[in-house]
Amino acid sequence: MHARLIPLFAVIALALAAGTATAQSYGQQKAVYHINTDGESGPSYRGAMNNIQNHINAVGADNLDLKVVLHGDGLGLLVAAMADDGLQTIVGGLKAQGVTFQVCNNTLRGREISYETDLYDVWEEDIVDSGVAELAHLQAQGYTYIKP
Repeated sequence: MHARLIPLFAVIALALAAGTATAQSYGQQKAVYHINTDGESGPSYRGAMNNIQNHINAVGADNLDLKVVLHGDGLGLLVAAMADDGLQTIVGGLKAQGVTFQVCNNTLRGREISYETDLYDVWEEDIVDSGVAELAHLQAQGYTYIKP
């Protein structure tokens, strides 16, 4: 009877090893998500938030350095989150997993937006001079560019 259990244990061990290898096969990653459209014509940024969470789920928060750069109409995400508890939960949940949101100062100035009163959970250290320059800078540092 014990001889019959050995193949069963071997199959279980191989399945567990394969599952572990799949979960760890992505390794360490650095990615920057570029958001410059809002949800006025559709929930484009909601899809981006889903992509980001799926990315974290696949790679693991500990294996991922993920930044979101918002400029132009992309600030609509954080404007909408001011009045949308669901979006606040999504943004807060991503931040809790280590995702950083970077906001373009050119857009803030050009559109006369106050990060302190008009955008959800944005702090001075979240502001970058230029969204597009930040994207290029991060890519030069090895971040993979993703445009959802």
